[in-house]
Amino acid sequence: MTTTAPTDDQRAGESQGRLILKRFSRNGIAMVSLALLLLLFVFSVSAIGLGPIPGWWKHDYVTPLPPAEGGRPTLSLIPEWLGGAGIMLGEHPFGQNRIGVDYFAQTMRGVQNSFLVIVLLAGVATVLGTVVGAIAGYYRGWVDAVLMRITDVFIVIPAIVIGAVVGRMTGGLGVQWLAITLGLVAWMGIARLVRAEFLSLREREFVEAARVAGASDMRIIFKHILPNAVGVVIVAASLIAAAAILLETGLSFLGYGIRAPESSLGLLVSQNQSAFATRPWLFWFPAAFIVIPALLINFVGDGLRDAFDPRQRRFSRRRTKEMPQAEALPAVPAEQKS
Repeated sequence: MTTTAPTDDQRAGESQGRLILKRFSRNGIAMVSLALLLLLFVFSVSAIGLGPIPGWWKHDYVTPLPPAEGGRPTLSLIPEWLGGAGIMLGEHPFGQNRIGVDYFAQTMRGVQNSFLVIVLLAGVATVLGTVVGAIAGYYRGWVDAVLMRITDVFIVIPAIVIGAVVGRMTGGLGVQWLAITLGLVAWMGIARLVRAEFLSLREREFVEAARVAGASDMRIIFKHILPNAVGVVIVAASLIAAAAILLETGLSFLGYGIRAPESSLGLLVSQNQSAFATRPWLFWFPAAFIVIPALLINFVGDGLRDAFDPRQRRFSRRRTKEMPQAEALPAVPAEQKS
């Protein structure tokens, strides 16, 4: 049995991928953020289940239950030897809402919906923005002018306004349709970034060589130029993912996004904002799960940006302070050094 040796292009591709992975793995903050992000998703799915997958938590997010301990949280993180009640979840870790529904189950369902919105919205926006930006940057001329003017029209309209209109039409159809429709109007930023990258890459020698070899425009765009712009696409997608959770939360808070009986973190905050003074846990638990994933995604995005762009150097305060001192020191002649 004979094996085919990898070509030079394959070796180069593997080498480049390994270098990017190595740079990313050296970024401790990004790696920890990615691990926590995956852990949060797995925890939310394992807790209350997803579709046919059952969860280990005994309550669901829609059934009212008799009040326990006045609806207060039963979660305890202080060990008994420190004077606490011990580390335990209790009957209702995050408490209960006004009608007795378990708030832990509602919050975990909101986390699941947030991840679903992140994946679908960012995926649709990334694909559409990449295609529009690639075609505009490659063909230039009137094609570029038309596509970029359409992009400018969408950009000048505030995202929350577009989202409110989209949410009013699709919010009651389910989380999937809301996320997909929002992705269709959130592609403008990545389209401009990809266009700028294509304007630079289309003038490279390997593109001219592909044209001389008779490659079609679509093959040049998607087989030759786009792989070299994948860094810009991935970093831009991470930024869209971070904005997706905030956009969905804001729409649900205003009543234009996910609607009851489905659960959303923004909807939970909106429903319980009047109880902030008397039952603050109804506000703080969903608010924390809004902020944490958004921060983690931003940290992962920063790590991806550094990994794909090795020309960026990390800021060093000590090096910055030492540079003026080194420049201010007079040069010492060779005979004085001896």
